Amino acid sequence: MQAQKQVSPEGLAWFQDARFGMFIHWGLYALLARGEWVMHIEGIAPPEYARLAEQFNPTAFDARAWAKLAADAGQRYMVITSRHHDGFSMYDTALSDYKIPNTPFGRDPIRELADACADQGVKLGFYVSLLDWRHPAYRFREATGQTWDDYLAFLHGQVRELCTNYGEVACIWFDGDWPHHDFNDTNQYFLPGGSFEYGQLYDMIHTLQPNAVVINNRHEVPLPGEDIQGFEQDLPGQNTAGFNVTKPAAGMPLEVCMTINKNWGYHSTDAGLKPARQLVATLARAASAGANLLLNVGPTPQGEIVPEHAAELRAVGAWLARNGRAIYGTSAGIIAPSADAVSTRKGGTHYVVVLNDADSVTLHDAPPELTHAVLLPDNTPAELARDGGALTITLPREGRDPLATVVVLSATAAGAP
Repeated sequence: MQAQKQVSPEGLAWFQDARFGMFIHWGLYALLARGEWVMHIEGIAPPEYARLAEQFNPTAFDARAWAKLAADAGQRYMVITSRHHDGFSMYDTALSDYKIPNTPFGRDPIRELADACADQGVKLGFYVSLLDWRHPAYRFREATGQTWDDYLAFLHGQVRELCTNYGEVACIWFDGDWPHHDFNDTNQYFLPGGSFEYGQLYDMIHTLQPNAVVINNRHEVPLPGEDIQGFEQDLPGQNTAGFNVTKPAAGMPLEVCMTINKNWGYHSTDAGLKPARQLVATLARAASAGANLLLNVGPTPQGEIVPEHAAELRAVGAWLARNGRAIYGTSAGIIAPSADAVSTRKGGTHYVVVLNDADSVTLHDAPPELTHAVLLPDNTPAELARDGGALTITLPREGRDPLATVVVLSATAAGAP
């Protein structure tokens, strides 16, 4: 059956207005420090991989520090892996003994994060893997005699736990069902044994958490019951990653998920950290397309967010403290984007985010009624000049932002914030 329910209008409006979230990939794979797919890539057998649980003891984990970092970064929601493809549950599930409370750590970090995020005003959401490289009813049905219905009971049951045990939920974020994925002898065990019964699953979520959005990273047009169309490691409409083959659906809310470096899970040799200036540009480009940005960090096996990653996040947060009006609560821009600038809007006010340090920027297709320009955050005046369909903004040097300057365009001086 198809889902009959969607997120509430209030929940969807909150999610779209939030615009910026923190994604967290954290699990046993952090111990190996080679990314979250290491079990599959290196062909580690489930019993061998499971021994990592005997070593997992992230004594430096501090939920309050993670939640405060997200708040300092201007991220209004957080999504953490409750269970990744490796099958290890990062919370105190009643449906499996393969879980973090049964490690030397002995605690439920998601319980702690739920409390800490609530204190910081950050909403918490959960990543749930549909695929499970270890569960006997997913991968080893023939050997164990378990059935696909046994796996569905586990999957749906875990989602029910997440929707009932941790307070208000921002989103449930599914991954592991990829219609366009290439399957061969090395990854046949990724294939499900039947339907995930999305209709029942999504209606359960929307009943238990009416304000939570459902996202499924299928790289496909959303199904009934899915509230957001997602793009992985790409801005909407782009396909540099090779698997974002589906274009944005008309009128569909959008989200971009992207790594702060090159890997989702902790990787000790990953030197691809994106600087704050690049992160701000990505956030602005996402918002200009009407999309949220869910930016990923991969904590260490000790339970810390890498300090260099945290520093760049705080720099983005400082920029948002100065210029957040151009991002939060905005709609997609109608001024043509370019390599130099993108735009967002709220009603008749347009925010142009200038992505370089040039003395001026020229826009095309700017509405003709826009005749006043000031810079955030201090309303420093900027000069406008029109030449046919082109609008050139001269940027005063004293008002420019080192990461990205925001120009507020309006029809009257009173329209500026």
